[in-house]
Amino acid sequence: MTDSEGVPVDASQKEAYLPVSLFWRIFGLNSVVLGFATALLLWAPVTVSVPVLLTEAVILVGGMGVMLVANGALLHWGLAPLDRLTKMMTTVDLLRPGQRLPVSGGGDVPELIRTFNAMLDRLEHERATSSARVLLAQEAERRRIAQELHDEVGQSMTAILLVLGRAADDADEPMRAELQQAQEITRESLDEVRRLVRRLRPGVLDDLGLISALSSLTHDFATHTGLRVVRRFDSDLPTLDQETELVIYRVAQESLTNAARHADAGRVEVSVGRADGAVALTIADDGRGTAEAVCEGAGIRGMRERALLIGATLDITSATGAGTRIRLTAPVPRKQP
Repeated sequence: MTDSEGVPVDASQKEAYLPVSLFWRIFGLNSVVLGFATALLLWAPVTVSVPVLLTEAVILVGGMGVMLVANGALLHWGLAPLDRLTKMMTTVDLLRPGQRLPVSGGGDVPELIRTFNAMLDRLEHERATSSARVLLAQEAERRRIAQELHDEVGQSMTAILLVLGRAADDADEPMRAELQQAQEITRESLDEVRRLVRRLRPGVLDDLGLISALSSLTHDFATHTGLRVVRRFDSDLPTLDQETELVIYRVAQESLTNAARHADAGRVEVSVGRADGAVALTIADDGRGTAEAVCEGAGIRGMRERALLIGATLDITSATGAGTRIRLTAPVPRKQP
């Protein structure tokens, strides 16, 4: 015979720890209090007159008060594990794994807490699995769209540029000026398409690695936003797999986007380095920050889901006037034997 956690127990142990339902526990506690109060009234040298004297009323009211206080204290002690369970149910977040309740209490309460913890284990596993499928499908779709933009739209716009160039060479004024203006607009649009392709699928990440990809990302970010970007990249980073590098890149990309849209910052610092057997990415801005808890919209929750995909942790700190700091700590994948 085994217990709820799979640990073998014999029949005598099973019988010794038969659970008592919550109803009978509360009933028993109330019975003890009421029995004590009844015994006190039976054997105490106190009588009740008609009409009731003031001293007798004070004794009876005082006894009732003591009984209520004792009953409340006992019920609070007996139901405290359920209060903790209720609070955990209302605050648990599957994007912050590892939140568990200590098994305590008597009767069937420990079994209830163990069942709740097991349910959290199962939900976190299922959430991680489904998030991994969604993110992988998302990256595949990004890759497909980027490829189509590069092959179809990019090549078509390049052809338009060539046609406009030849037409401008053969045209007379003022038609030449208009064609040259159209050529410039097309060239700017082609640059924008190429920038979108890099955002959708950073080819430099596959070709040159994480540091080169982050350097390119921060350079483009500084160019298009006008913010000052300070880069601090360690040169001796451990070897990371493609999935980990992609998660680090996407978190940096989303963090920079948030800094440009919401932080009202003038300076952003991006650093990547070793951190106790892991690789840490830190993005800190000098924006307005907030003293309240960070409002986690779709962007931040998406970063948390990506972090869970590789077993990383994401910490966000913010204070009014002190900016916002986002830190992703990604474990270094173990080398396969």
